[in-house]
Formats: sequence, structure tokens, C-alpha cells
Amino acid sequence: MNQTSPSLAAAHFRDYGARLARLLETHDWQSLQQLADELLDCLQSGRRVFFAGNGGSAANAIHLVNDFIYAMSKRPGVGLRAHALPANQATITCLANDEGYDQIFSLQLAVQAQKGDVLIVFSGSGNSPNIVRALEEGKRIGMRSYAVVGYTGGKAKAMADVAIHFRVDDMQLAEDCQLIAGHMIMQWMGQQVTQGAAAPALARG
Repeated sequence: MNQTSPSLAAAHFRDYGARLARLLETHDWQSLQQLADELLDCLQSGRRVFFAGNGGSAANAIHLVNDFIYAMSKRPGVGLRAHALPANQATITCLANDEGYDQIFSLQLAVQAQKGDVLIVFSGSGNSPNIVRALEEGKRIGMRSYAVVGYTGGKAKAMADVAIHFRVDDMQLAEDCQLIAGHMIMQWMGQQVTQGAAAPALARG
């Protein structure tokens, strides 16, 4: 079996790590602070938060919903009322088959979301049709929307109330930034709860 030279692989790994570090070091975190403040308010008020994304972005959405429901505080009943729109495969395949793949998120929002809830979309390009439709539906409902995007930001950057734009032409780095941004907020919110700076809403039926 042919083996890659360890020195060649290590050089690639170092370069990848350096590119990610430069991207994070030069990013303007003001828009992420806006999202963090919004999610802290959701924790306190009980407003719901919906995440959407495709492929790796879908996996990040599902991962972060787990983090915000439980891992943020590891205390029963203390977490966001968070929902991952890519998570229910029965719903996804039903809507894709009957209505079209571009509506797999928007039609879920039409049933589940309310005015004042928060929509967070993850997209490398910002141009995925189902992400665009989700943002349109969120606006119709009266949701507050955030787009975490890479590349040029695409349509989602312009459509969202707040865009968190990582300027990188690399899908893997763009997806890394989605998860890192989510983990940053999760840890910060956990600190606010631990320090008593945030009082979570009571559990609701």
C-alpha cells in the first residue's frame, strides 16, 4: 500500500491550522456578539431558536442544538428551546418529495415558528435555495434571522437581519467557523448562567 510522506501530510495540516487561525484572528466579532446577546435573551424569555443548513452545515446545526439544549449548562431544564430543522428525516423526505427540496425548512417554520422566534442558517455559499426560502418564511412570520456564511455571503448575507460572514473561499474552513462560533456562544452563555448573570425561563409545556 502506498503511503503519503508524513512530512507532506504534516505540512498540509500546519497550513490548514494556520489558515483557520488567521481567519479567526482577523474576524470582526461584533455580529457574533449580537447573536450571543439574542440567544441569551431567548434563554431568559423562552423564545424558540431554529437552526437550518445542508450537508456539513446540517450536521453543525444538529450538533449545536444538542449543545444549547443540554451541554451549555448540564442542568436539567436550563437550556435553549432549540430545534434543528434538518434533523427529522421523515419530515425532510416527505416535504422534499411532495413540495420540493427548496421548501424542506420553510414549511417546517410555517407550522412551528412564531413571531419573535430566532432563525439561524448555516451556509457556505449563502445561495442554497432552501436556505433562501427559509429566510423568506422567517421574514414573513416576523422572526429575527441570522446567517452564518462563507465565500461572498451570497443571497443569505443580504437577506438576514444579521450576517456573520467569514470571508473564506474554502467550504471546510467555512463549516469549521460555524461550529467554532456556536461553541464560543455556548461557552459564554454557560458562564452567564453559572455566574448568575442570566436567569433561564421556567420550563414550559
